[in-house]
Amino acid sequence: MSYVEMPGAKVPIRLWTDPASVEDGAMQQLRNVATLPWIKGLAVMPDVHYGKGATVGSVIAMHGAVCPAAVGVDIGCGMSAVRTSLTAGDLPGDLSRLRSKIEQAIPVGRGMHREAVDPGRVFGLTTGGWDDFWSRFDYIADAVKFRRERAMQQMGSLGSGNHFIEFCLDETGAVWLMLHSGSRNIGKELAEHHIGVARKLPHNQDLVDRDLAVFVSETPQMAAYRNDLFWAQEYAKYNRAVMMGLFQEVVRKEFRKAKVAFDPVISCHHNYVAEERYEGMDLLVTRKGAIRAGSGDYGIIPGSMGTGSYIVKGLGNAASFNSASHGAGRRMSRTAAKRRFSTRDLEEQTRGVECRKDSGVVDEIPGAYKPIEQVIDQQRDLVEVVAKLKQLVCVKG
Repeated sequence: MSYVEMPGAKVPIRLWTDPASVEDGAMQQLRNVATLPWIKGLAVMPDVHYGKGATVGSVIAMHGAVCPAAVGVDIGCGMSAVRTSLTAGDLPGDLSRLRSKIEQAIPVGRGMHREAVDPGRVFGLTTGGWDDFWSRFDYIADAVKFRRERAMQQMGSLGSGNHFIEFCLDETGAVWLMLHSGSRNIGKELAEHHIGVARKLPHNQDLVDRDLAVFVSETPQMAAYRNDLFWAQEYAKYNRAVMMGLFQEVVRKEFRKAKVAFDPVISCHHNYVAEERYEGMDLLVTRKGAIRAGSGDYGIIPGSMGTGSYIVKGLGNAASFNSASHGAGRRMSRTAAKRRFSTRDLEEQTRGVECRKDSGVVDEIPGAYKPIEQVIDQQRDLVEVVAKLKQLVCVKG
């Protein structure tokens, strides 16, 4: 479908979904965003749903301003995926051992490595780049300086919630590795610090929603946030790279006889800010639950823990600020999912997938998410499908 345009206070709201399908709370959040004095455009993806700070599945383009709560507390959260030389014929009937090995190699939930992972061992990063990245930790907010050791030990760990690691097959029978994570606790603490700073600034006192407090250009607060934001986005990218390296190491050992080879890794943020230019204007584009889908950009749009996921290529649609959805999107809250579904429902909806099936992940049940095929179909003018994946193993936090 193409987009539906609805009126907004400062800019129109462009929706790549039926407006009637957007819950009232999310629609009000979108209207609130459209009132911001700095806004230059607002695009809404088909996985749209109510979010903390701003609507998940929205692309907010502003001139000279950025809203830290719209970026969210998991700065740089995103996806990575890689196709392997393995095929369905190389796999054993029971994948429980593989799942166990993945969980041993990559800490999940609030876990972390006992010692910081050597990046050269897992993905060949030169120590120069790594050392430069960590040297910049000295210049981030004083409020989180004491977290350095923890941040180093959490590098290469999954986290909890909707984060996952998957071992998948595409429709040709090729095996893919895929994972979803972000900037862990250090990104959360940086975000919360700056959100608190923004809320106290004088220019934010009359906003319709205090969660939309912004930093504006040419101020020390904006400079401090940009510094920490871009560092945290880089942390998230490295975190996924280290995890993918550890994941590949597990797969190499488990399928030693097959001498596994890997294609280049596809990686994309979906909670982040980018500096981009549209219609002759330099803008700060916040993708809150959305990926960049510029012409030829590869991206990843996952479903839920029992459904398919998609590798896509962007079509470069400027009306969406070169964006696409970041996943299926929730159709009910975690609390509602826990009330409605049982572990028996979870077992049924994840049949055939080697994964947790306990009460701790019922809120991640496929039934709590929108149908991924419908979400993909609604953005045919934003991306083209390159591959459809189905998970065989899913590791959750």
